[in-house]
Amino acid sequence: MAFTTPDLPYGYAALEPHIDEATMRVHHDKHHVGYTTKLNAAVEGTEFAAMQPEEIIEDLSKVPETIRTAVRNNGGGHVNHTRFGSGWAWLVKEADGTLAVTSTPNQDNPLSDGKTPLLGLDVWEHAYYLKYQNRRPDYIAAFFNVIDWNKVAANAA
Repeated sequence: MAFTTPDLPYGYAALEPHIDEATMRVHHDKHHVGYTTKLNAAVEGTEFAAMQPEEIIEDLSKVPETIRTAVRNNGGGHVNHTRFGSGWAWLVKEADGTLAVTSTPNQDNPLSDGKTPLLGLDVWEHAYYLKYQNRRPDYIAAFFNVIDWNKVAANAA
C-alpha cells in the first residue's frame, strides 16, 4: 500500500487573502507530494510500507538505520503536511490530557515524543515566502484567520 498525498479539502485560493493560491499550490503539489513520494521510496519492500505513517514515526527506533533519516524527514514531512519544515509550531495534547504549545525542528513530529498534535503551523520559508517574503510574523498573524477550531477540537477528542 503506497502512501498518498490527500487532496486539499478546499480550493487552492480558499485561504485568500491570508495565504495565497500560488503558495498553496507550491506547498501542496511540490513539497507535500515530494515528501510522500520519498517516503514511499524509503519504505518500499519493508514492513513499514503496510503501516500508517503516524505509526512509523511514533517509534523511529524500530526503523532500520539505513532508512531512518529518510523516514524521519519524509514521513514527518508527509504527516506534518497532512495535519495541516526551520520547523513547526504545535498545539499538542500531552499524555496527561493537558494542552501545550511546542515546536519541532525540521520534519520532526510530536508523535515521536508521545504527544498528540492538534494544530500545526509550518514555519518553513516555503510555507509563506511567495506572499510574505521575509515577514514571518505577518504570515503567522494571517494563519490565525484560517484556523478551523472545530477541526482542532475534533483532533483533541
